[in-house]
Amino acid sequence: MSHETASAGVHCLQSAQAFADQRRADPLPLVFGLNRHRPQSTPIRGAVGQGHGRECDVANHAPLEFRHQPGSDALTPPAGPRSLRAQTTSEQRISVNVKKAIITAAGPNQRTLPLQTLIDRDGVQKTALTILIEELVSADIEEICAVVHAGDTELYRKAAGDHVGRVSFVEQPQPLGYGHAVSLGGEFTGEDPFLLMVADHLYLSQDALSCAAQLVRVAAAEECAVSAVQATHESHLPDYGAIGGNPLAGRAGFFTVDTVMEKPTPTVAEQRLMVPGLRAGYYLCFFGMHVMTPTLMEVLGELARSTEDPRQVHLSDALRTLAGRERHLACELKGRRHDIGARYGLLTAQLALALEGRDRDEVLTGLVELLAREPRR
Repeated sequence: MSHETASAGVHCLQSAQAFADQRRADPLPLVFGLNRHRPQSTPIRGAVGQGHGRECDVANHAPLEFRHQPGSDALTPPAGPRSLRAQTTSEQRISVNVKKAIITAAGPNQRTLPLQTLIDRDGVQKTALTILIEELVSADIEEICAVVHAGDTELYRKAAGDHVGRVSFVEQPQPLGYGHAVSLGGEFTGEDPFLLMVADHLYLSQDALSCAAQLVRVAAAEECAVSAVQATHESHLPDYGAIGGNPLAGRAGFFTVDTVMEKPTPTVAEQRLMVPGLRAGYYLCFFGMHVMTPTLMEVLGELARSTEDPRQVHLSDALRTLAGRERHLACELKGRRHDIGARYGLLTAQLALALEGRDRDEVLTGLVELLAREPRR
């Protein structure tokens, strides 16, 4: 290996690390290519979450911040100039004390992903399912229901490891869609609020609290259903559900939920899902976890009774209906989601876990050596 090549590798790693540090400060994803349909965002005055009467870039509004309350371990969203409830259309308050969670893992294309093995931040080898369960446990979730593909229960029991005692399993007999899979957890949730989590994502928090714990705290404080969202470039719209709404004045990272669409095209999103304050070409896509009230299961039941085909029961339709009946907010968490079902998704998630963990230096050294190798001829 030449000295020049090794130096170039080290410089590359240093540049990548500097970029990663900058991304932590500004968590919005990088725009790959220019948007051909809309001009780039420009500074305006009085942008949401940035104060009033001074110039700021609405594309770089900060994600949700949490503050400690004196005499309590709980974290709550920051107070704005007006209470959050005063800015919503409904004043209905619901007790949202979340102790149950549903993990959906029944999709034919996703069923094996939670069974994959990774090295977690603590350096321990775990299945993706175990990492998700520990995410929920960190949010004080006590009971978990995993909705799995027919015949997969025993595989998932083994993948749950030491946490299997807190997990119950429900099999979806046929691949009848995501809405149907969620509805199978209705008997488990009963009249209780619950956290809904997809099984093909892993989550890395940029806060002392895990992403799940952040969301649970917000829902409890705001006493309503809350969906976690992440500003996502339009090139990824085919992979996610998305919302349309408006930022809440003085509350960076909080949004009303006015409409919900599943995997919209960029053209449709531009017409129906524009959110003031996001940079051009970005939309609020689901993060992969929601805190829901029992109303969601009621709505899913109504949708199921309205059609003879269970595949026509879509979660996006249920969420849209729920938002019309009771308060439903969206919020950005301090963290990132990693879709392990995407191309190189497992690799990216593993690198992200390693760089946040105790073996960070070892992994960086390995990457430098990899980059410093002579190219194949």
